[in-house]
Amino acid sequence: MLKLDVDLGERSYPIFVGPGLLAQSGILNQYIKGSRVLVVTNEVVAPLYLDTLIATLQSVGNVQVDALVLPDGEHTKTLATLQLIYDELLGKRHERSTTLIALGGGVTGDITGFAAATYQRGVNFIQVPTTLLSQVDSSVGGKTGVNHPLGKNMIGAFYQPQCVLADIDVLSSLPVRELQAGLAEVIKYGLLGNAEFLLWLEQHIEALLAGDADLLTQAVKICCEEKARIVAADEREGGMRALLNLGHTFGHAIEAAMGYGNWLHGEAVATGMVMAADLSRRLGWISADDATRTRDLLARAGLPVCPPPEMTADQFRSLMSVDKKVQSGKVRFILLRRLGDAVIESDIDPALLEQTLTAGADLCR
Repeated sequence: MLKLDVDLGERSYPIFVGPGLLAQSGILNQYIKGSRVLVVTNEVVAPLYLDTLIATLQSVGNVQVDALVLPDGEHTKTLATLQLIYDELLGKRHERSTTLIALGGGVTGDITGFAAATYQRGVNFIQVPTTLLSQVDSSVGGKTGVNHPLGKNMIGAFYQPQCVLADIDVLSSLPVRELQAGLAEVIKYGLLGNAEFLLWLEQHIEALLAGDADLLTQAVKICCEEKARIVAADEREGGMRALLNLGHTFGHAIEAAMGYGNWLHGEAVATGMVMAADLSRRLGWISADDATRTRDLLARAGLPVCPPPEMTADQFRSLMSVDKKVQSGKVRFILLRRLGDAVIESDIDPALLEQTLTAGADLCR
C-alpha cells in the first residue's frame, strides 16, 4: 500500500493506493468521526463492492451503516439525484456527525461530495473511487457538484474529503471503455506537466490497457502525486490548478452537445486534448510531430480523437462561453507550449481558433 498526502493545512488528507484496500478496516476506522455512515453508490457498483465495504465498516465497531443505491450515468448528475441523497439523510435522521462515503466513479464522488458539503452545512466525507478516472483525478482535490443542462459542473462547491481509498483491485471489473476513458486523464498528466511520465506512458500504454496491476498502481500513484502538488498550491483554482483542465474546455462542450453520458467524460477530454494540441500547433508553440504524437497516444489508448461531425463551430463557441473557465467574458484555454508544459491562455487569435473548430475529421489523420 502507498500513502500520499494532499497538503492543505487543517484540511490535509491522505490518499491510499494499493490492492485489497476495501477489506482493510484499519484504514477507514481512522476517518469515521461519528457512529453513523451513509454509503452512496450506484446500481452498477453496488452488486460488486457494496457488501464488502459494509462488512469492512461494520467490523470497525459500533457503526451504523446505511446505503443508498443511485442510478448510474453522467445524465444522473443532477439536482434531482442530489435530492435523493438529502431525502435519505433526513429520512434516516442522520446528524451533523455522520460520514458520507462515495463508492463509485466520478459522478458518485462529485454528487456525494456536494451532498456532504451542504447537508447541515457540512458533514464528513470519504472517497472510495472505483474507476480509473476517479482514482487519478476526480476523487482528489475537493471539487464536488452537479451538471446543469447548459454546462457541466456549474453547480457545486470545493469540499475536501477525510481520505481517499483507491483500491487497484476494483479496476479489474471495469469495462474496457471505462478503462480507456480513465487513461485519457492519466495521459493528461503527462501532457500538462510531466514529460518523463508521458514517455513512460508511450512505452506501457498497451500493458495498462490490458490491466497490468503493477503498472496501474504506478500510474495512479504518479497522477495523484501530480494532482496533490497542484491542489496544495492552488486549492480553489485561482491560477495553476486550471492547468488540470487540459482538454476540458473543448471536452465539456462535446459532452453538453452530445447529451451527458453519450460520450464518457474521458472520451470527450481525449478529443479535447487533440483539439488543444492542434490549436497549440497553429499558434506555433508545438510542432506538427508533437501534435501527432499526442493524437497517436490517445488513439493507442482506444480513445476518440475526432470531434463529433455534427458539432459546428458556432455550437462549440456557444457552449464554451458558459464554461467555468470563462473569466471576464473570455474563454480560457489550456494549451501546450511543449509536451509536458501547459499554459493558460485567453487571448487567442479568433481565426486560429476557428481553424481548429472546423478542422473536424482532419484532426484524425
